[in-house]
Amino acid sequence: MIRLGTFSRPGDDRRFAGLVTDAGTVVDLGTTTRDLLADWDTALAGLDARTTEDGTPLAELTVHAPLEPGQILQSGANYRTHVIDLAAAHHGERGTRPDDEIRAEVAELMDRRAAEGTPYLFVGLPSAVTGPDDDVTIPPWTQQFDWELELAAVIGREAFRVGRDRALDHVAAYTIANDLTARDHVFRRDMPEIGTDWFRAKNGPGFTPLGPWLVPARDVDPADLRIRLELNGEVMQDETTKDMLFDVAALVAAASEVTPLRPGDLVLTGSPAGNGMARGRLLRDGDVMTGSITGHGVDLGTQHTRTVAP
Repeated sequence: MIRLGTFSRPGDDRRFAGLVTDAGTVVDLGTTTRDLLADWDTALAGLDARTTEDGTPLAELTVHAPLEPGQILQSGANYRTHVIDLAAAHHGERGTRPDDEIRAEVAELMDRRAAEGTPYLFVGLPSAVTGPDDDVTIPPWTQQFDWELELAAVIGREAFRVGRDRALDHVAAYTIANDLTARDHVFRRDMPEIGTDWFRAKNGPGFTPLGPWLVPARDVDPADLRIRLELNGEVMQDETTKDMLFDVAALVAAASEVTPLRPGDLVLTGSPAGNGMARGRLLRDGDVMTGSITGHGVDLGTQHTRTVAP
């Protein structure tokens, strides 16, 4: 299995694309992952032949976010159980109606949405991206900082108005994103008619820990991956991508209907159940999130993100 990342050496600011070998070393590819994605078919064929080369021990290198993305398209409310949990937790009639009744009502709405609706997409900022092992500072303006581990599709071939049946042909690789959220700024209380404010809720510095690895799409079944996040060693999220309302192909197709997707763009696919808001436990100073995505011999790596006070 090919695993690509972005690395640097101690005392050297140069960041380079590296191929992680089975021996735990990294082969310096002398380029960037964005450049590899720009000619992905050729690059991938060349990488297969380099997996046995000698490299630098991984432990001697700094691991950065695996790429500097172009556009970031993010998916909201895309896991059935996650939406039911949040809707039940914040339902206006909670306390006057049984939770089971509310959950059944929301479940019916989600099933109808999956059958008849379209994905809910919004735009993220590349400046929010940080490395898989970097600390993230909790902004002083939020009291409800939350985690959302999710699968991210990396575009490798330009896609514009592609159908769902061809959408996955444009995905080069997959990686991990933790789409951190300031929950108390998702909705504009001063302008309820405007609705959500994803700019503020999603795009602070470090709000998108990314990586560590890019794993080629040919090696990944995005419909059957396990997403797992632990907070200080306690499991919070543990769900599979089978719970998605709209699969990766549907998300890529929907995004490409509006804007051309180009090599290096990301399509985040939404977060499963187990977020802090539904659990009544938000992120605090010193918390450590450990996130991984695995399945059928595929391992996208592990993130270790510590939150710190401002």
